[in-house]
Amino acid sequence: MLVPLFGGLSLFGLGEGLLVRSRLGAPPWTVLAEGVARHAHVALGWATAGISALVLLMWWPLRERPGFGTVANLVVIAWVLNLTVLGVPLAGPIGERVAYVLGAVIAIGLGSALYLTTGLGPGPRDGLMTSLHRRLGVSLVYVRLALEASVLIVGWFLGGTVGVATALFAGTIGFSIGSSLRGIEWGLARVS
Repeated sequence: MLVPLFGGLSLFGLGEGLLVRSRLGAPPWTVLAEGVARHAHVALGWATAGISALVLLMWWPLRERPGFGTVANLVVIAWVLNLTVLGVPLAGPIGERVAYVLGAVIAIGLGSALYLTTGLGPGPRDGLMTSLHRRLGVSLVYVRLALEASVLIVGWFLGGTVGVATALFAGTIGFSIGSSLRGIEWGLARVS
């Protein structure tokens, strides 16, 4: 279970880093992290880890319990995101920028699918979403939309990068995760 967990979280961090390096926008939570990093004068990975830790603290009154995967999510994604931002060059021409975005959506989709199949605990944001859903009785769709829209707006006001990739990510990540989950299930069925 540790290989899919760490492999999946690493792919997720890589994908977020590629979106940042594309200069075409970032996912909502990364937009927030960019804004926080800018104002706190810290690396993007540190801002991501700090935000995840704060979100994790919000679990306490909601009585959500973290698992090993929850803590790994906080550490690995932030670390790999930071390594990617430091080690991958900024995308140049538009074709390269689009390739970064498409690669990011595929990496995050596959990474999410791998991580989700381990059952070792939700990530900080997912745990907050499911806890609020259970406590408030509001559809997961609306809870997720409210969380994503809120952090996107705050991040944008703080100077995070919002662009066409932000919208593309929002519109395609569900499909990427779904097809990756189906691919993993198919592969596991073939092995069995």
